[in-house]
Amino acid sequence: MRYLFSLIIFTLTFGSFAQETPTVSGTIVNARTKVPIVGITVAIETHRTTSTTDGNGQFKIISPSNGDYILSLTASDFVSKRIPISIEGQNLDLGILYLEKDISVEQTDNLISLTESELLDDEINSNSSALLQATRDVFLNRAAFDFGQAFFRVRGYDSENGKVLINGIPMNKFYDGRPQWNNWGGLNDVTRNQQFSNGLTASDYTFGGILGNTNIDTRPSGMRPGTRLSASASNRTYAGRLMATYNSGLQKNGLAYSVSASRRWAKQGYIDGTLYDAYSAFGAVEYRFDEANSLNLTGLWASNRRGRSSAITEEVFELAGKRYNPYWGEQDAKIRNSRERKIAEPILMLNHFYTSDNFNLNTGISYQFGTNARSRLGYYNAPNPDPTYYRYLPSFYINSPIGANFASANSVKERFLNNPQLDWQKTYTANAREKAAYVLYDDVADDTQLTGNALANWTINDRLQADFGLTFKKLTSENYAEIDDLLGADFYEDIDPFSDTRNDVTGEVQKGEAAIFNYNYRMHAAKFDGFAQFRYTHTKWNAFLAGNYTTSNYQREGLFQNERFPDASLGESEKVSFADYGIKSGFTYNLTGRHGITVQGAYLTRPPVLQNVFINPRENNGTVPGIQSETVSTVDLNYHLRLPKLTGRLTGFYTRFQNTTDVNFFFVDTGVGSDFVQEVLTDLDKLHMGTELGLEYQLSSAVKLTGVAAVGKYLYASHPDLTINFDTAGREEDLINLEGRIDLGQAIIKNYRLAQGPQQAYAVGVEYRDPKYWWISTTANYLADNYANISAITRTRSFYLNPETGATFPDATDENVNKLLAQKPLDNFYLLNLVGGKSWLKNGKYISVFASVNNLFDTGFRTGGYEQSRNGNFGQLKEDNLSGTPSFAPKYWYGYGRTYFLNLAYSF
Repeated sequence: MRYLFSLIIFTLTFGSFAQETPTVSGTIVNARTKVPIVGITVAIETHRTTSTTDGNGQFKIISPSNGDYILSLTASDFVSKRIPISIEGQNLDLGILYLEKDISVEQTDNLISLTESELLDDEINSNSSALLQATRDVFLNRAAFDFGQAFFRVRGYDSENGKVLINGIPMNKFYDGRPQWNNWGGLNDVTRNQQFSNGLTASDYTFGGILGNTNIDTRPSGMRPGTRLSASASNRTYAGRLMATYNSGLQKNGLAYSVSASRRWAKQGYIDGTLYDAYSAFGAVEYRFDEANSLNLTGLWASNRRGRSSAITEEVFELAGKRYNPYWGEQDAKIRNSRERKIAEPILMLNHFYTSDNFNLNTGISYQFGTNARSRLGYYNAPNPDPTYYRYLPSFYINSPIGANFASANSVKERFLNNPQLDWQKTYTANAREKAAYVLYDDVADDTQLTGNALANWTINDRLQADFGLTFKKLTSENYAEIDDLLGADFYEDIDPFSDTRNDVTGEVQKGEAAIFNYNYRMHAAKFDGFAQFRYTHTKWNAFLAGNYTTSNYQREGLFQNERFPDASLGESEKVSFADYGIKSGFTYNLTGRHGITVQGAYLTRPPVLQNVFINPRENNGTVPGIQSETVSTVDLNYHLRLPKLTGRLTGFYTRFQNTTDVNFFFVDTGVGSDFVQEVLTDLDKLHMGTELGLEYQLSSAVKLTGVAAVGKYLYASHPDLTINFDTAGREEDLINLEGRIDLGQAIIKNYRLAQGPQQAYAVGVEYRDPKYWWISTTANYLADNYANISAITRTRSFYLNPETGATFPDATDENVNKLLAQKPLDNFYLLNLVGGKSWLKNGKYISVFASVNNLFDTGFRTGGYEQSRNGNFGQLKEDNLSGTPSFAPKYWYGYGRTYFLNLAYSF
């Protein structure tokens, strides 16, 4: 009887599942060509279930419970469409649905031309807008395309908090944790196929970062077949670009392939003297064995050479303007920049994809190698060649300790205005002897990295999905200085001029062009990362839970024996190892089919990036004492609005970074000594909190209105411990302890603002799309509450000490010190941007034109900056500020004025 009862229950249960489930179906075609569109993502908003159109443009998606919903149709090259539907427990056939080709797709190129400017300087290459290319979220779009030109950072996060993957393989660097977008720069046509997950949202590919995750899919079968040729003109980072791409599409024999190449160039960009010279090439071959299995081989090569620019003081800005760049000068009537950056790091990648109805598996291996080099003009027992060196400016004579000399200040001013650029001829004249006084050299990092991974996505049933991933990365990085040009001399003497000691005890002292000098070491790094994730979907709610575990280790191998550190420079250091974990979760409750609330949170630890582990790797094996993993805790609350004409998102967030380590290098005059030092900050906490709002209203079929606001507060949240290590610590008289380190106690910086871009940003926009396939959009933006980076060493006890007496300055009261060190925001500013385009379809050939003008009214603004740390004691800083034009004032980067970007594309 018990068995019969069980059989009846089983039969009834199976029968209930076997009943036909109501569905929503339809066919999607191109509005212009009437050809069915393959690969359109179809989703019922607020529900996880999605579908994609087949070869006939048809889709079928399981219906949720009865009620009113929004059906969304999205694809990378088409304008998204949102259709109100009513579910009444029956099948719903929507018939033929039309999608228009998105002629604003070229706006992605516009974004890339903007974000590339951030890569000119190491100090500002942490902008996060480049991560946001694949999203249609109105707030994130404004953050990328409009706020990005002012180096706005979403939630104030550095880009290391977002993960970038290619075919599921992570691309973030060991050195600074950031993705190197130059590695695929100029390959826009073949890197458009991206999947983006915002913030803590669950991703198919990775546990990810708190900013979000972008996966770039390079499989040729997913790219639109045909040829595309494009030409661009701009006055931003480059002046011209040519690009050609061919995609075969998936052929009957299961083969698909894609090739792409581009060339970008400029004698100089918007900033004076910033040359641009870049080549890129891409090739991918995919073979589909059967419906389930495919193999994909991808190769990317992007070579980029560009001139860098410098932050400048307000004094220099008043003399020379916002485009001024002291790094270049004319030689033989040609621009020559002393600070060039050259990057060429090819990537080879092999992936196997297994796809079935309920299980997907992606296994891959990647090999990356190449060079990242930065040139610099070194000088030894010779005058500083920088035309903005403080002794060459009027303020030096006005701020003289023996009294202001206005005659000399005026004379220096005239000399600077007549010849404001680097004088290459002087360097050759000074080198008209055997030994070089000046040398142009490259700081080189030659990296070799091997990465292997496996990703699995398992749909257990209609409600439950599980995701798993394993990744292993191993890096070997050769780091050295290489002589590029002796500038007319015969050799360079490889001796440190400050301590008169040899940098390479066992090598030749006299070194010629192409020789390695100054430093030479190898970095080894390895990381294992595993994650698991579970997602559950209910009728009214869905949730996910994810966890990860990582192990990391770093090791330095010295290849030079440095005379200043004879026992700690040559050979292998001890390994520095970290074990870390993370957990994150999210819960969404759909109040109705059009209103939803999501709460997400995460707690994770992560290892410090490689650049913050070793104190001075160019000279020795020393590591930060007691270094520990960073802790990140974050939570956000989101309200989603999805009405037929009005959509939006309101978010509140709170994030705390704890136990951060930071290592900096500079020359300083402190109350305890003067030298080139390594500043080490430990137990550093940071707090990010704020709100985001994005609204989009479809006023009519042709007109759309948008409104966006970001209000944040990003603060230092602790008083970190600060130590300095003298660059010439090997000299006996400088040794404070056995390691040449001085503990300056706490830096009193809690509640100072972080230099993470504007902390308030607002935008309103209007877009018009004409039925005759042209469109225009304008956005008015207001950005505020931006701050320069503070000098931590001036907030320590050493700042109060007189270096001549060792006693506290009598007038260094808390009131006077706080007044001198008060943090002031940069100026607030408005920006007006215009974009538009037009397309034509002639005999199956597609032609499109895209144009943008940013900062239409040529507004001048500062994007960021930093306080100089040279004046590390109260007496010097007070004296330097008396005139109102300090010699060691903060340095700022200035934003671009009116710029344009124009693109013409031809597809067939």
